[in-house]
Amino acid sequence: MASLLAFLRHLGNLCQKEFLAILKDPASRVILVVPPLLQSLLFGYGATFDLTNVPYAVVDQSRSQESTELLARLDGTGVFHRVATLQSSSQIASVIDSGNALLVVHFASDFANQLAAGTPAPLQVILDGRNSTTAGTAAGQIRAVVAAFNASQTGLAAPPVKVIPRTWFNPNQETRWSILPGLIAGLSMMQTMMLAALSVAREREQGTFDQLLVTPYTPLEIMIGKALPSIAIGLLQSALILLVSLFWFQIPMAGHVLTLAVGLLGFTIAVVGIGLSVSAVSANMQQAMLYTFVLLMPLVLLSGLATPVKNMPQAMQIATYANPLRFAIDLVRRVYLEGAGLHAVWTDFIPFACIAALTLPLAAWLFRHRLA
Repeated sequence: MASLLAFLRHLGNLCQKEFLAILKDPASRVILVVPPLLQSLLFGYGATFDLTNVPYAVVDQSRSQESTELLARLDGTGVFHRVATLQSSSQIASVIDSGNALLVVHFASDFANQLAAGTPAPLQVILDGRNSTTAGTAAGQIRAVVAAFNASQTGLAAPPVKVIPRTWFNPNQETRWSILPGLIAGLSMMQTMMLAALSVAREREQGTFDQLLVTPYTPLEIMIGKALPSIAIGLLQSALILLVSLFWFQIPMAGHVLTLAVGLLGFTIAVVGIGLSVSAVSANMQQAMLYTFVLLMPLVLLSGLATPVKNMPQAMQIATYANPLRFAIDLVRRVYLEGAGLHAVWTDFIPFACIAALTLPLAAWLFRHRLA
């Protein structure tokens, strides 16, 4: 009994020592509380598959009372928000390609006549299949609205309105088609940021970074020398995921490989800039890994990879403009599935350039600051 008590007392002393070591550091106290609190809020607001905001456009060539009533039912759900009223079907491609509308509702010119004749009137719904989960959920909600409209039409043997869905860029609405192109950017970001974050922290922990700073190399040259290998590895990983998507899962690529490569290069430079900034402020590898993990979770969650950005609260949608992964996923999906060229995705390069212009000089300044 005495030996058991002695063992428990020793164990208690060791636990007390570890708790004191963890809690006496102000940075550790912040890390224990702030990341789980922020991540729980982000998951609560951002990781939702409930469709709460569906921007859509209308091509109403019927201009009848029936089409007006059906559109009023859509608008009355509080989920569907009309962003454009198109005059002809030739305008559909631009509003879908730009991402301004998730779907387009098309009423043919003889819509009301077919209803009056007692024959099923087709209602064409064109969906953006680049996010198959969202498109499928939106199509299901439209079917529910149309079913309620059909139920209100009495005295008809068959449902008067028949929904004809047509999905662009992903005809079978396969989830893999929307997930894997996004992973070309997402998975490479995780590895690239971790490599860049550990590059300086590893040398600082081993004691070789101070020796590097006293060499004739300038902080800018050191930063570039640290950045280039991480950029090359990031592009190589993106290429591997691209090959898996193309040849193993056989997801056809509509765009040009060169356009995709240029976009991924800009994205990887921005990610390496973030990683080097993290590495420059980290005293050791443990801190660098922890800071990187804290950053990666919000970046992935707020990227639109799994859940649409437009479903998030307005404040979080604004915060996603500082997330390079959001624009990288948009660029990769548009080039891969839509076949967009540089002239169509050039706006996605603006966040990459801004983030790189901020983080890379910051990392160089932090190198110089530590030298001073």
